[in-house]
Amino acid sequence: MFGIELLDIRFKRINYNDSVRPKIYDRMISERRQIAERFLSEGNGEAARIRGNRVRELNKIQSEAYRQVEEICGVANAKASEIYATAYNQSPTSVAFYEFTRTMQACPAIIANNTTLVFSTESDLFKFLKGMTPTHQDGPAPVQEGPQ
Repeated sequence: MFGIELLDIRFKRINYNDSVRPKIYDRMISERRQIAERFLSEGNGEAARIRGNRVRELNKIQSEAYRQVEEICGVANAKASEIYATAYNQSPTSVAFYEFTRTMQACPAIIANNTTLVFSTESDLFKFLKGMTPTHQDGPAPVQEGPQ
């Protein structure tokens, strides 16, 4: 209308009354704290989501590894059983040898240190021990039958 157009208005400085100034500053601080708390809560939520995903992935990896271990153990046990069965069924001598070795493997679990054993003369273990001969001078004395 008058040929004047207002493009921009800028305040160089606003002077507040001394009694109002602390309240304004407190409100500004409060607004910044609210913004900071919002960012903090969003960050905590994201951190919880990431931790949850990590735990879920870790459990998934562990369960898959456990499954693979069990599968490998199953295959190995099947192969070992096959080998034992093949060796066991070759001849009567292999059957006797296998039974003997299994008995010897079980002995440490059954017999403790300083144990006194009483065998029947018909016992396979007694017959085996009776047939042993010492390999050196400090070895056990051979078991003798009959009265002395």
